[in-house]
Amino acid sequence: MSIVDTAKQTAQGLVQSALEKLVPLAPDSWIPGGKPDPLIARKHGLIGTPVSRLDGRLKVTGAAAFAAEHRFDDMVYAALAYATIPRGRIAAIDTHAAEAAPGVVLVMTHLNAPRMAPPPVFGSSPTAVGASDLPILQDDRIHWNGQPVACVLADSQEQADYAASLLDVTYDTDPSTTDLAGARANGVEQGLFMGQPLLNEIGDAQAALAAAPHRVDQVYRTPRHNHNPIEPHAATLAWVGDTLVIHDASQMVTQQAQTMADVFGLKTEQVRLTSPYVGGGFGSKGLWDHQIIAAAAAKLSGRPVCIALSREGVYRIVGGRTLTEQRVAIGAQADGRFDALIHTGLSVMTPHNNMPEPFILGTRAAYAVPNMLLKVEIARMNMLANTFMRAPGEAVGTFALESAIDELAVDLGIDPVELRIRNEPDKDPTSGLPFSSRHIVKAWRQGAERFGWQDRPTTPGSRQDGEWRIGTGCATGTYPYYRMPGAEARITLTRDGDDVTAMVEVAAAEMGMGTSTTTAIVAAERLGLPLERVDVGYGDSTIPGAIMAGGSQQTAAIGAAVIAAHGELVGELLKLAGNDSPLAGLSADEVGSDAGGLASLDDPARRESYASILARAQRDSVTVTKAGSTPFELMHWSMHSHSALFCEVRVNAVTGETRVTRFLGSFDCGRILNPKTATSQFRGGIIMGLGMALMEETLFDERNGRIMNPSLAEYHLPVHLDVPEIDVIWTDIADPHTPMGAHGIGEIGITGVAAAVANAIYNATGTRVRDLPITLDKVIGAVDGQGSGDG
Repeated sequence: MSIVDTAKQTAQGLVQSALEKLVPLAPDSWIPGGKPDPLIARKHGLIGTPVSRLDGRLKVTGAAAFAAEHRFDDMVYAALAYATIPRGRIAAIDTHAAEAAPGVVLVMTHLNAPRMAPPPVFGSSPTAVGASDLPILQDDRIHWNGQPVACVLADSQEQADYAASLLDVTYDTDPSTTDLAGARANGVEQGLFMGQPLLNEIGDAQAALAAAPHRVDQVYRTPRHNHNPIEPHAATLAWVGDTLVIHDASQMVTQQAQTMADVFGLKTEQVRLTSPYVGGGFGSKGLWDHQIIAAAAAKLSGRPVCIALSREGVYRIVGGRTLTEQRVAIGAQADGRFDALIHTGLSVMTPHNNMPEPFILGTRAAYAVPNMLLKVEIARMNMLANTFMRAPGEAVGTFALESAIDELAVDLGIDPVELRIRNEPDKDPTSGLPFSSRHIVKAWRQGAERFGWQDRPTTPGSRQDGEWRIGTGCATGTYPYYRMPGAEARITLTRDGDDVTAMVEVAAAEMGMGTSTTTAIVAAERLGLPLERVDVGYGDSTIPGAIMAGGSQQTAAIGAAVIAAHGELVGELLKLAGNDSPLAGLSADEVGSDAGGLASLDDPARRESYASILARAQRDSVTVTKAGSTPFELMHWSMHSHSALFCEVRVNAVTGETRVTRFLGSFDCGRILNPKTATSQFRGGIIMGLGMALMEETLFDERNGRIMNPSLAEYHLPVHLDVPEIDVIWTDIADPHTPMGAHGIGEIGITGVAAAVANAIYNATGTRVRDLPITLDKVIGAVDGQGSGDG
C-alpha cells in the first residue's frame, strides 16, 4: 500500500476520531433518527408481510441477464494466464504458439498492454475500490502466485482457454515470505481497519485476569477462506467511441465505475457500468484485475470482450478471508460476572493493501466487563490480497470469543445461556454510548424455549444413540448497524389519467437477497401507493449516488435516501398544488403521503391526489433527487444486530463424523421488513457458518504461496445433506433511531454459528476443538466414548 494511501486513511481516521468525540454530545433531535421514522408506527401495511422477490420469475425462467450473458456484435472471449511464483519478475514470455492457435485475436502481456494507472486502493477515497495499489500488466514484476501475466482473446472461450495453455513463461524469483513463521519473524504491526486502529484498552485487563478466581485462557485458530459465489466473476465490456460500457457483477456499481475511470484516465461520465443481477457476492464482487485487463484488451483489440473467470481463476485473483490466531482470556467471579476480557492475536495480509481480518469488532460491544484489552496485530506475506468476506472480523472473532465463554461456563458450572445473560451490558462497554436498541435477552429466552434448551445434557458425552454421541451448544452473535454516506434516491411520479406510478432509482446492487423487493415495499409505504404501482431502478452507474452492497447497510442507506427524496418530493408537489389545493398553506413537514396523494398530518381530510396535483399543474410527471442525511447516528448510539444461536449435533464415536441435526437462530435485528426474504437471508448465513465450522479451508502451500485446492471438488462447502431444517425466529422490535426501525441482516446469520457448532461438539463428546474447520480427525479422540481431551 502506498505512503499516500496510508496517509489518506490516517487522516480519515483522525477526522473520524474528532467526530466521535463531538457527535455524542449533541441532542438526540439533532441526529438522524432522533425522531422515529413514521413507517415504524405503521403496523398494517406492506412492511412486515411476506412478499416474493419481484425479480424471482425473471431469474427462474432465465430472463435475467447476468454479467457473462450480455452480447455485443463481434465480441471475443478472454482467458487469463497466471503466475506460478510468489515474488520476482517475468524473465521471458513466449507468445508465438498462442498467437498461432485457431481463433486467436490477441495475446496481451505487460509488453503490449495500454498504459494504465494503478487502481486507487479501497478506502483511499470515497469512490476508490481497488483491491490493492499494484499496477496491472504494466511491468514484469510478480507479487503473488496467481497474478495474471497474460490475457488471450479468441473467437470462442474454448479457443482462448487452449491458447492460454500454450504460453511459455519463465521467471526470475526474488526472496518471498509465504509462511506464517517467516511473516511473524519479519515483525508484526498494529492493525488498522477503515483507517482506525484495531485496539481497545480499558482498565488493566492483565492484572484483573491474574486476580480473577476463575479463568479461561486459550488460543483459537481460523484458516483462510475463499469466496465461492454461484456466479463466478465475469464482465462483458465494450468501448463505444470514448465511452467504456461494462456489464459486470458488482456490489459497488458507482464506485467501481469511478475507479475504472481513474485507471483509464477518463471522465466519470465516460464509464457506464450496469449490474442488475449478481449471482452471489458476500464481499467478493468488486473490482479485481480481470475487469481492468478485459477493458485494456478490448481497447487494444478494438473488439468487445467477455471475460468469465473459471472457478480456479476466482481462487487465483479474487481475495478471501485471511487466517487468524486469536487469544481469548476471560477472568470471572464465581457468580459468572466478568472481571477481565482479553481478545488479541494475529492476522495476515499483503504488503499492497490494508485489509486485515478485524476479529475484535464483535467483542467490543458484546459483554459488560470493566477491564478489557482488544488488539489485532498484522504480519505481511506475499500472497493474494485479502478482501471482505461475509461478516469480516465478526464471523471468525465470535468463534474464539463464544468458544471461550462456553469453556468458562463449564469451569463455573453455569448454564451457558445464563452466563451470557448475566454479563449483558447496559451501555456499550468500549464507547460508553447508549444502545439504540438491544433486546438480545428476549432473543435468548425465546430461542431457548423454542429449541428445548432445558433438555440439554449437562454432562459432556452422556447422551448417545448407538454409536452416535449427541450434544447441544449455543453462541451469541453481533454485527454492527452501518449506514454509509453517499446514498441518493431519485423518485419520478408519472401520471396516467387518474392513476400515478412511481419509479424509485437507487445506485444499489441486487445479489438475490431481495433488495429491489424491499426497496419497492418501503417506497410504496412511503408514497402511499400500491406495490404494483412502484418500480425500482438499480444497478446502473448513471443513477445518482453511491450505495455499496456491503456491511449489511444497503437497506438502511436506501431507506435514508428515500426518506430524503420523499421529503423533497412533498415540497415540490406542494409548490405545484398552489393556492387552489386543499393543502394550500401547509409546509412539507405538515404533510404526509397517503392513499395515492398528500394529506395533512393533523387533518387527514385535507388531501389531494398526486394525479390531481399533476393534472392541475399540467404536468405528466415530476422528478426529484436527494441524498440521505450524514449517518451521524452511528456516533451517537451503539447500534447492532444480535443473535442467539442453538445447535444440536451427532458425532460418530467410530469415525469422528459430525452431523448437525438441528439449528435455531433467534435474532434481534429491529423491525423485519420482509419476512420471506429475511428468513432466506438468515438461513443462508447460518449455512455459510456451518461450512466455516466443519469443512471450509483454503489450503495454502507455504513453500511457494500457491492455493492448492482451487475448485469445489477440493474446497468443501455444505450441500443439502449437510444442512438440517433451520428454524428462524426474531424479536421484531423496531429500533426507533433507524430508517423503518430496521437493522441489517445479511451478515448476522453467519456470526456465532461456528462457535455454536464447536460448543455442541464438546457437549456431545467432551472434546474441545479450537482450530477450524472441525474435521473428523480433530474429534476422533471421542471414539472411546470417555468424553475427554482437546482437539
